[in-house]
Amino acid sequence: MKTLALVLFLLTYLLLILLPKYRTQTAVVVAILFVALGILPFNKVLTTIDWNVILMISGTMGIVSLFIESKMPAAMADFIIDRVGSVKWVIISLSLFAGIISAFIDNVATVLIVAPVALNLAKRINISPVYMLIAISISSNLQGAATLVGDTTSLLLGGFANMDFLDFFFFKGRIGLFFIVQLGAIVSSLVLIVFFRKYNQPIHLEEKEKVEDMFPTYLIIAMVVLLILASFIPNKPSITNGLICVILLQIGLVKELLINKNRNALNVTLLQIDYQTILILMSLFIIIGGITEVGVINDISRLFLKFGNGGLFTVYSLFVWFSVLVSAFIDNIPYTATMLPVAAKVAAGMGIQPYILYYGLLIGATLGGNITPIGASANITTLGILKNEGYQVKARDFMKLSVPFTLSAVLSGYIIAWFIWL
Repeated sequence: MKTLALVLFLLTYLLLILLPKYRTQTAVVVAILFVALGILPFNKVLTTIDWNVILMISGTMGIVSLFIESKMPAAMADFIIDRVGSVKWVIISLSLFAGIISAFIDNVATVLIVAPVALNLAKRINISPVYMLIAISISSNLQGAATLVGDTTSLLLGGFANMDFLDFFFFKGRIGLFFIVQLGAIVSSLVLIVFFRKYNQPIHLEEKEKVEDMFPTYLIIAMVVLLILASFIPNKPSITNGLICVILLQIGLVKELLINKNRNALNVTLLQIDYQTILILMSLFIIIGGITEVGVINDISRLFLKFGNGGLFTVYSLFVWFSVLVSAFIDNIPYTATMLPVAAKVAAGMGIQPYILYYGLLIGATLGGNITPIGASANITTLGILKNEGYQVKARDFMKLSVPFTLSAVLSGYIIAWFIWL
């Protein structure tokens, strides 16, 4: 049974790489096979799925859709552009702005928010938007690990390690991932300054976006505040954070339907939720539950211990740089979901707390996806936007900026996380 589970698991990864258009179908079919073949008992299916993560993703995506429709993100971008003097600083400011937004909403949504502003700017001053959009994309990916709601990988870590919103700021008496990511953002910003040093054209906006509805902004603020407050509730239900996000989405939809009289709100908002990602995640929870059930996770953890020879720094380094390498070529969601239980098993085998390995995993997996155009959904979305505008971006052109940006961010996070948990 273990061999069968391992073969199906490896086949899943191979098909996810070779058939990216059929990721959802691949994950769902393999999950069904895991249950049908008895690798994961049927009575454990529902308990294997992390419903808190699923509800949080669903609710957050819906709220973000309302937030984008309100034009608030575009208005905020206009505010930034109007207060800097040159194209160089506009690009850097928009990239940092994308990072700030991405710490609280999905990376792809962030790109969809900020990219139109950059495209409009490029047309006004007659320059190529390629590297502007690449900078925005990789900056949004960088900040995904900063907070609990910043990226699916963060939600996975929060659910697996029982970490709440505030734990990403301060955890176990130490600074959390948020501040580690900010250090990476500062270091990688220096890369952007050097890369765009010749973009000195002056810029000024004449037409600006107007915010159509402040209520979605209040929903975003309420979500963050309520997730923080929920962190202080002892022995709360496991789906508390997910319920907060879903209930706030329902409030937003009721307001759109009854007060704004927007009959299309329900269809438009619900269609913006990425149901394919949700199905993939649910399927992955089942697949990982199956390989855990038959002992594959234990075998993988022993392999890491063997290569690391039991030394914590070596094992930690393996988690970071192996994650960078893998995430550069495949989606970091299935990889992170797989490796979290491996990190826990490795830590248990070494007799240590697992958090240094969790941090190393998230730093490598979240940032590593920035190296190549196919390593992160936000990058793929960015290339799609550029293609629609008539720009074909080659991998080497993308990596001219992404490689130094990513390596500088990973290296700084790698070093600071080690000294925090040393």
